[in-house]
Amino acid sequence: MENVLIGLALNKNVRIYIADTTEVVEDARKAHDLYPTSAAALGRVIGAGGLMGLMLKDEGKLHITINGSGSIGTIMVSSNNKGEVKGFVSDNTIYLKRNSDGKLAVKEAVGTDGYLKVTKTGIKNNFTGSVKLVSGELGEDFAYYFMQSEQTPTIVSLGVLVNEDYSIKKSGALIIQLLPGHLESDIVYLENLLKEMKPITQLLSENEDLEKIVLTMFKDYEKQEYRSLKYYCDCNKERFMAGISTLPLTDILELKKENKIEVKCEYCNKLYEINKNDLEGIISYVENQRFGN
Repeated sequence: MENVLIGLALNKNVRIYIADTTEVVEDARKAHDLYPTSAAALGRVIGAGGLMGLMLKDEGKLHITINGSGSIGTIMVSSNNKGEVKGFVSDNTIYLKRNSDGKLAVKEAVGTDGYLKVTKTGIKNNFTGSVKLVSGELGEDFAYYFMQSEQTPTIVSLGVLVNEDYSIKKSGALIIQLLPGHLESDIVYLENLLKEMKPITQLLSENEDLEKIVLTMFKDYEKQEYRSLKYYCDCNKERFMAGISTLPLTDILELKKENKIEVKCEYCNKLYEINKNDLEGIISYVENQRFGN
């Protein structure tokens, strides 16, 4: 399903990424049995991370880590240029609402005494950027990251609406970036747009046509392409076995005494069984690599 639209506006001085991430975030919710506020927080980061992954070239990979010292703990999301995105939160059972309006209290769950870190690998120049959280609502935090770490003025709108049965009602992400060579008038236009712009979930609820949504913001909008985001985890048993092989040999020998162990992928909750034969193979490999036996 093509759920991402990419295009240009303001005489090609602005690039727009807009996505309906409802199905993607619902898949994440199911994988982790997320409660509403945990789902809203992870869903917002999945939306941002998914679009940022599409910005990468070739085989690049993106990794986002957020920890604001709130009750939700750490949020981690990984993505790539293929539109594959995955993530998890430390605590999947957070359900907080604001007293003022009854909306999900994402800021309170995430916290603000912490950081947002982005790592890009597999590209010509690997990159890591980290900024302090300024909001905890996450949209503003990503906008601050783009400005501070990538020197790119950016509008970021992220949102997740959750049904009473905890399923995802609507989720979306919008990133608008000024391109090199932009004019002062483009900055003013975006500043005014930001003041009047509705939340992304409201825009998607009122109109599911991504192009029509963007045309309400930019009269000269030009479509570049449609892309797709999907929740996808590329974990496998061999990868976990490779991880075990990096442990001290004494630790691996201790694991062998259990005859088998189970390991769980944090991104999709899939369980893998590493049996006695697997562990013996790892031990033999480690001995050959480290001791030349």
